Amino acid sequence: MPPAPHDRPHGLLDRTFGLTANGTTARTEIVAGVTTFLTMAYILFVNPSILAAAGMPEGPVFVATAIAAIAGTLIMALAANYPIALAPGMGLNAFFAFTVVLTIGFTWQEALAAVFCSGILFVVISLIGLRRAIIDAIPHNLKRAISAGIGLFLGIIAMENSGIVVDSPATLVTAGDFASAPVILALVGFALIAALNAIGLVGGTIIGILVVTVLGVPFGLVDFQGVVSLPPNPAPTVFALDFAKVATGTFWIVVFSLLLVDLFDTAGTLIGVSSRAGLLDKDGRLPRMRQALLADSTATVIGSLAGTSNTTSYVESATGVEAGGRTGLTGVTVAVLFALGLLFSPLAATIPAYATAGALLFVATIMLQGLADIDWKDPTEVAPAAVCAIGMPFTYSISEGIGLGFITYVLVKLFSGRLSDLSPGVVLIALAFGTFFVFG
Repeated sequence: MPPAPHDRPHGLLDRTFGLTANGTTARTEIVAGVTTFLTMAYILFVNPSILAAAGMPEGPVFVATAIAAIAGTLIMALAANYPIALAPGMGLNAFFAFTVVLTIGFTWQEALAAVFCSGILFVVISLIGLRRAIIDAIPHNLKRAISAGIGLFLGIIAMENSGIVVDSPATLVTAGDFASAPVILALVGFALIAALNAIGLVGGTIIGILVVTVLGVPFGLVDFQGVVSLPPNPAPTVFALDFAKVATGTFWIVVFSLLLVDLFDTAGTLIGVSSRAGLLDKDGRLPRMRQALLADSTATVIGSLAGTSNTTSYVESATGVEAGGRTGLTGVTVAVLFALGLLFSPLAATIPAYATAGALLFVATIMLQGLADIDWKDPTEVAPAAVCAIGMPFTYSISEGIGLGFITYVLVKLFSGRLSDLSPGVVLIALAFGTFFVFG
């Protein structure tokens, strides 16, 4: 049966994105793009609130978040022709704010410079093919532990932002006031977001954030700023990079940590989403991988110049794939919607911390799935993975958690006589972190 008139591929779109060759239509791709956007639009509200902890102005960061998402998604769509959307990454923004700025002591301008350098390095290793060698050098269990550890780190940030946990001189952390409205609303928000995602409601996360925000109105917890207006002035964060620390070892440890997390996050998302879409070749490889990685790394460079943390491929793109997205037209649709989203900056400023805390906590639970893929039968694999994952929330630092994981991995393998398990890359990374811990 021939397709209905509105389903027939348009000539230019068909030639540009290969709609017919990929067994899809313009309408299907647009619906898939809307679906993907709704599942990841929360980043417009969450990213500014996280980077505000580093002292960054929320309005300009809102604009930078949209710019990074638009640029990265368009590059992915037009250069690689994949239905994969990009935006500033969860976990990477927390690392930027809570580790690089609040723990290590960088200014946010210096942290943006580190993001810029990590993006440039990502471009270089993608061009020369070093990316695969780096990924292959890192043990599988440590890769999964890094993802899970970032989830745990996001979890403690979410609980801290909502008041579920508070600091204590006796026990470091303790329970907050569970009778307070922000704590109750944050827990309700988390449960609502989890439930809406469980039943497959498109946009469940953003819906949960908005519902809980409204619930806070009777308690006087919402400072309503409006819904729609022209975008804020992005000038305070545009080209605000400060390279004052570029000659220090600490700066390059930060750059390497950003690169490492971004690299694994991107590779995992690209393979996972592409597998669902049936885009992998017969050998399980992703065609046009270089273009896809260049899109991701270039978006990080653009995002840093605009004023945000690393940009990465979003696993939420899988929702668009499930809706039928197979080409870059899905991404173009997402980019257009992020551009329209620039008009909603007052709504972003209205969203309180307890409302985004539920979304953060839900993202944390998703990232903890990485623990399921760890080989729990081998103590020499489990111990470093556990130290890596647990180390992130308890040191309040993603980079230090990663470093502890690599150092533990090398020491455990060395003491157990399993030197053959150690690649030169892992040893070099462990030595670099050890040097930083001792002399940094």
